[in-house]
This record gives sequence, structure tokens and C-alpha cells, in this order.
Amino acid sequence: MTDTLLAAPLHLPCGQILPNRLAKAAMSEQLANRDGTPSDRLRRLYAVWARSGAGLLLSGNIMVDRDAMTEPGNVILDDARGRDALTAWTAAATETGSRFWAQINHPGRVAVTPFNKRPVAPSARRESVPGYNLRKPRELSAADVTALIGRFARTAELAVDAGFDGVQVHAAHGYLLSQFLSPLANRRTDEWGGDETRRRRLLLEVIAAVRASVGPDVAVSVKLNSNDFVHGGFVPEEALDVALALAEAGVDLLEISGGGYAQPAMTGVARGQEDSGEGYFLDFARRVRVKSAVPIMLTGGLRSPEAMESILAEGAVDVIGIGRPFTFVPDYGMQLLGGRCPTLPPAPRKLGYRPVDGYFELAWHNDQLHRIAGGRTPERRPGPLTLARAMSRISVAAAKQAAVPR
Repeated sequence: MTDTLLAAPLHLPCGQILPNRLAKAAMSEQLANRDGTPSDRLRRLYAVWARSGAGLLLSGNIMVDRDAMTEPGNVILDDARGRDALTAWTAAATETGSRFWAQINHPGRVAVTPFNKRPVAPSARRESVPGYNLRKPRELSAADVTALIGRFARTAELAVDAGFDGVQVHAAHGYLLSQFLSPLANRRTDEWGGDETRRRRLLLEVIAAVRASVGPDVAVSVKLNSNDFVHGGFVPEEALDVALALAEAGVDLLEISGGGYAQPAMTGVARGQEDSGEGYFLDFARRVRVKSAVPIMLTGGLRSPEAMESILAEGAVDVIGIGRPFTFVPDYGMQLLGGRCPTLPPAPRKLGYRPVDGYFELAWHNDQLHRIAGGRTPERRPGPLTLARAMSRISVAAAKQAAVPR
């Protein structure tokens, strides 16, 4: 286990050391209490993953605004409530020496109902995905944008105060910061839109504010789309410019991803997406590496330890992100470090409509998180009730959280 590249530690620019090159990538757990504080079940889930073998654990979405959530059951960190629950969560996740980072996010126009019937966005343009397209978002004012930067900084500060080793700013998958980067979603002509430089200004100012709030020794990461996979959206050429700007801004780790609600490339089902078996977004990571030494994390589609070792040896990336396999094999990382490739169940049968296929894939895996958090073993195949069970759980969580005074 000590003579592989996967097992080698990684020194980040901020001085933090990751114990190895495996990361448990962010997956939305939907396990918060009604008031948005971490639940005991969430703590138990990460106590299991603390023994997964991954040197880095990334939380699922932690919301910077309790009126804007990606899913019911998200952890919300916009004030100091629930600090004891937060510190219990971080203590469980770091018990064996893994680093634990908070992924902080704002959904923008894809905020889940019933919490926000008129979400906010860079411009008053609807999301194209059915369901979300029923709501026309409100365009953020310049003052709103400035306040948003402060929200990200405040959430980062609270997270580090509660024991997180770092933060990851989510700027991918069609959420708010990703919307600002997209020429399709961002039609502004002020200082926050109109050309590439102004579209990426918000992300860079968020990073600067987060860094100022947590200090130089805390890891600050970004999750960035390499491609939105939608006509007129964020494309690899512009993504490369943003990646290089983030490197200049001093991020400690850049995670490469892609897609969003309309084209869920992060699950491997986007139109035009190719899977070589070496990671969904490896080609883009290589393009970044040619121009920058910024540490890169690649997530999506990687399964064999041989492919991971090869990519690390090539120098294209520095960290291998693993998500869905950890929902079926909680010690997946430990097995990879031992040179084994655990057998995973086959993916659910696809229906042919990408948003639904992507949602079914995520719901199936989310169901396994809840099984692990409840002390049960993951199921090996998606049963006929899997999706219904996941949808029922989401509906119940939505009803409970909607009743909480905000």
C-alpha cells in the first residue's frame, strides 16, 4: 500500500497535506435535521467513510442561504446555529486522519421548491429542465451579488470554525456560480456579465473573499465544469481560461467536472459525452495541466486502480475523486489502495431521457447513503421501489423543512 502513487501523500499550496491521492467526492446526502443542522445519521455516515481509505472527504452541498436549497435535507450554514452538531460531524469524519472539506453552494435558479417559489439567477431566464422551467427567476441586483459574496465567505468561516479542514466552492453542475459563468444563463451587461472576463468575476471574488475569511493555511478548492454540454453554454475553451484564472488566484485544488440538470455529464449520460474508461473529463484536465501546475482532482468514471495509477503517473491529475462506488462499498478506497478493484452492481436500466436517467442514477445512490447512515448494508441492485422510496423521502423532507420558520 505504500509503494503506489495512490497511497502517496499530496502537499497542497496552503501547506495542508492529504494522506493519499484518493478523495470521496461530494454527493448530496439529504440527511440534515429540519432546521438544516447535521443529524446523527449524517455523523454516522461519515464515521463509516472515515474508514473508507480516502485521504480526503468532501461533504455534500452545504447551503450558504437557507432560502435557497438544492434539495430537501441539505445542511445549511448561514449562521452560528448547530455548532455542536457540526463539530460532532467533523470529528467523526476526521477520526482516522482523513481531511474533511465543506462543499459550499447556492443553487440559483434551480433552487428546490417549496422553499423558494421565485429563485434568483444572473438573469431572468428559466432553466430548461421540466419542473424548473415553470419558474422565472428574479435577476440579482448588483447589491444582491455583493451580498452573495459575503454569504460564501461567512459560510466558509463558520465551517472552518466547526472543524472542517477546507472548503470547496461549487461552481459546476448548473448551480448559481456556474450560471454566472454560462453565456446562456448570464445575459447581464453590467460588471457581472457581458463577456468572459465579467462572467467569471463573481467566482473570482468569491474565492478572494473565502480565502480572506479562512486564512492562508486552510485549503480552498473549486469544483468547475469543463463543459456544460448544452448549446450556447459554458464550453471547454472558456472553462480553460477560468481554470487558469483560478490557478492564478491561488486555489489549492481544482476539481474538474461537467454537465448539469439538463445534461448530467457527471453521471456519464450527457449528449456528446465519451467514456474512455479513464475518467469522463480527463482530456480537459490534460489541457489545464499543460498550462498550469495547479493541483487537479478528477472525478467521474474512474474505477480500476490500474487506470488511476496510470493517470497519476502521467502527471495529468493529482487526486482521484470517487463518488458513487462509496455508496455500495464503503471501504472502496481501502480496497483500491490494496490493489483490488471491488465489484460494483450494474447501473440502472436507462429510459433514454437524460435528465430522468441522471436523476434515477443519483436517487439510487442516495438511497444507499441513507441505508449506510441507518446502519444497514447497501443493496446490490436497484429494486422497483428504489426510486419511489427516494422520491417519498424527498417529499417528506421537503414538507418538514418547509414548516420550519426561516
